[in-house]
Amino acid sequence: MTLAELVRRVRTAELGPDPADCAVSVAFTTRQGARHATRGQSYRNTVVSLRVGEAVGSCAVEPGDEPDVADCAGTTVADLLDHPHAAVRTAALDAYLMHAHPHETSNAKHVTVDAGDSLAKSMSRARAVVDLLDPQPGQRVLVVGVVNSLLQHLRARDVRYVPCDLKGGRTEWDEPIVTDFRDTDFDLVLASGMTLGNGTFEALLATGRPVTLFAQTASAVAPWFLGHGARAVSAEPYPFFWLHGGPSTLFHYREP
Repeated sequence: MTLAELVRRVRTAELGPDPADCAVSVAFTTRQGARHATRGQSYRNTVVSLRVGEAVGSCAVEPGDEPDVADCAGTTVADLLDHPHAAVRTAALDAYLMHAHPHETSNAKHVTVDAGDSLAKSMSRARAVVDLLDPQPGQRVLVVGVVNSLLQHLRARDVRYVPCDLKGGRTEWDEPIVTDFRDTDFDLVLASGMTLGNGTFEALLATGRPVTLFAQTASAVAPWFLGHGARAVSAEPYPFFWLHGGPSTLFHYREP
């Protein structure tokens, strides 16, 4: 399975309705800045989203790189799979697959992120993701897409890790963040769904190490790679945990 093969199967209606008959009804961008209480770092998120029927597909982008998606409303998934911006193509694929194969009707385990403030929900989500990863003593985890709450839970379990992010920088604990994982040593991969939108996902699969994904971007795309390099997926469709204080739902998939 490759992304190109998955797109081909969508185009030929092998996985659901003809994408030429699936129009986007709403297209929107979500921008946020966050700094959790007691945390020393702030961050920003920008996400483009497309709605097809009841489903919302999403793809995060680097702030400042977001496309204007207003004209996507009324456009078919078939056409948007050829859009010049990768984020729109990813969000369209995500929306289509969520429309055709809703998380709610899958065999995924429903995991609740309890209501709370932004830090409490971030830590609750991170604990569930690390539980899904289930690192064993002595294993080293490559964490692609640095989320400090994930690192905090790994640290609490005495799990060694390599933080990796295209933006580089340093973690909350002043650890250097690598921008290229190819010269690092690791046993497991814990990767953001953003890797599906920025072209780095298949390079991670090519390492041969088991990959666990925590996916807000492309949450409905990621499960199709179970058994094809991905071991587990924590799928989190829009609206994400950081958008509100109420309970949120994660859909946890494991390799068959």
